[in-house]
Amino acid sequence: MVMSGALQHQVDSRYAMWRLAVTLLIMTVGSSGMYVVSVVLSAVQADFGVARAEASLPYTLLMIGFGLGGVVMGKLADRFGVMWPLLAGAVCVGLGYIASSFATGILAFSLVQGALVGLGSGAVFAPLVADTSLWFVKRRGVAVAVCASGNYVAGAVWPPIVQMFVEQAGWRATYLGLGLFCGLAMAGLALFMRARPPAMVMAAAPHAAADGPVAMSTLRPFGLSLGAAQGLLCVAGVACCVAMSMPQVHIVAYCTDLGYGAARGAQMLSLMLACGIVSRLVSGAICDRIGGLRTLLLGSVLQCAALFLFLPFDGMVPLFVVSAMFGLFQGGIVPSYAIIVREHFPPAEASARVGTIIGCTLLGMALGGWMSGKVFDLTGSYHAAFVNGIAWNLLNMTIAVTLLLRARGKVGHHALSQRAT
Repeated sequence: MVMSGALQHQVDSRYAMWRLAVTLLIMTVGSSGMYVVSVVLSAVQADFGVARAEASLPYTLLMIGFGLGGVVMGKLADRFGVMWPLLAGAVCVGLGYIASSFATGILAFSLVQGALVGLGSGAVFAPLVADTSLWFVKRRGVAVAVCASGNYVAGAVWPPIVQMFVEQAGWRATYLGLGLFCGLAMAGLALFMRARPPAMVMAAAPHAAADGPVAMSTLRPFGLSLGAAQGLLCVAGVACCVAMSMPQVHIVAYCTDLGYGAARGAQMLSLMLACGIVSRLVSGAICDRIGGLRTLLLGSVLQCAALFLFLPFDGMVPLFVVSAMFGLFQGGIVPSYAIIVREHFPPAEASARVGTIIGCTLLGMALGGWMSGKVFDLTGSYHAAFVNGIAWNLLNMTIAVTLLLRARGKVGHHALSQRAT
């Protein structure tokens, strides 16, 4: 297909690159909530006098709101453009932080996190990942990885800043300041996202990748119905992120329990997510070469290996090393789902399906954050929580291997059919 000069100027253009830079900033600000609540977990637990599982509830509801917000805001973005959901998200995030600072109990705090901060943050991740995939044809994997890296830039930037303000002013004053800053910053940046993706990009066939050159042209990805294929990817998304959430949500509390202090835990979380930025960029380049499905499997195997390393090592220096390795290994997993959708599903349905699957990954983060706290309450140790994460990781690996084998078998069957004709 030959594109017009105007369209060619927009797709893979300077404007697309500039838009990607703005997207990265919005993602960095809008994704702050999921990391801020992890940093204040111990302070909130002490303030409200609750158990660790109850103190993990705000994170759980926030991630559920994040996931539901991605689906709802994604559909709104398909209809009205991404700017309006981003503006709505800015209002929700700003008001959510401010309302949280006045919460009088863990239930009220948790509900505000889910209904406002989570829903508002949902306007950021899935809609912007889907939007970015429509502005790039060449190096789509790298572009999506840069966009998704904003989520980890937030994880690298916010924990030490928030921990410093919590120590100096308390978590309530910190949340009040976050509400004012994040709400205004998100709203201002959203105004630069008025332009809609070029219509022909949605209709064009996605760039072929090693995993699925045949599956792109069929309504039966991996030889399955569209619903069954998406269902397996949704289960895989839940499983990988239950495992992923264990260190991300509880590393600060874990370090506090070990006697290293919350500040050291916040530094480990920051290091973990800074390494995740590198991982996402490298994984994006790998994804452009080997396809989304193989990239998912590679990231899942490496993440599982890193989780195993948390079991024998609990010294401060080893934990810093393992945290860095965990960040380097798992950063490319979630963005790979967006690429898998673009490779194996009809492109006109990409935004809705990306939003649904990424919503399931966030559900996995929510479930894993609560589950790890519950396992800790039952056993008095995070050891069993790491083992629980490894079990979920193995489920993700099993699904990835199954889909990869089915995709390869489908390609082989197509090749035989071509020879026969």
